[in-house]
Amino acid sequence: MAAASPSPETLTAGGKRLEWRHWGPAPDTAPTIVLLHEGLGSLGLWRDFPERLAAATGWGVSAYSRAGHGWSDPADLPRPVDYMTHEAMAVLPAVLDATGFRRGILMGHSDGATIAAIHAGSTGDFRVRGLVLMAPHFFTEPMGLAAIARARDAFATGDLAARMAPHHRDAGHTFRGWNDAWLSPGFRDWDVGDVIDYLRVPVLAVQGRQDEYGTLAQIDTLEARSYAPVDRLILDDCRHAPHRDQPEAVLAAVADFTARLSRIEAAIPQTA
Repeated sequence: MAAASPSPETLTAGGKRLEWRHWGPAPDTAPTIVLLHEGLGSLGLWRDFPERLAAATGWGVSAYSRAGHGWSDPADLPRPVDYMTHEAMAVLPAVLDATGFRRGILMGHSDGATIAAIHAGSTGDFRVRGLVLMAPHFFTEPMGLAAIARARDAFATGDLAARMAPHHRDAGHTFRGWNDAWLSPGFRDWDVGDVIDYLRVPVLAVQGRQDEYGTLAQIDTLEARSYAPVDRLILDDCRHAPHRDQPEAVLAAVADFTARLSRIEAAIPQTA
């Protein structure tokens, strides 16, 4: 059974106090999977997935809530169009430093997957040896923007606000930070596909065939433009959250991916 920190701890990154938690071997002693949540996600919303991931892979697993999510400090609103680039370039490096991360992979979902890809494609962080990108988005699509508009209606008149409330300090703040940014006029032309051209680590790309926020064009673009190898896992009976809709398939794929990375690293001659 993977050991876990008994309760969320805090770290400071980007001028904000962020909640974080770790399962399994410590980040400064073993390879670690860093989980990056979706646009309405948080540390707590990963539920039991981090513990199961640590058990399946034998690696450590870390997760944190970005500013404006969970019980981390509030974000500065409104968020700019390039907020994911800011997270990838200014905040995530500080999080990795603060947690003692030495080597491993970034595993992101939705916004978190995009942040992971931007970081790996823009910083040359040698500690990052691979990426697992679940439902990433590199450019906007009309169907995705339509789904985000429907989410706005569900928050205003449906039960979405009530469902989010137990998982965030201020559900309205969390929702506005994500929804207002994506539905701002400038976001229609948002495109970070150029970061794919600079990826130099293996990628496992995972998407549900029934994803309501993005089409397989996102994965096709990743596969076509990446210099590094890309494995794709397209799951049936799966919407936007593969780790919730098809957890066994995701756990098995990530366990295989990390095992292959470990074998590759073990085969590389070590210099004195």
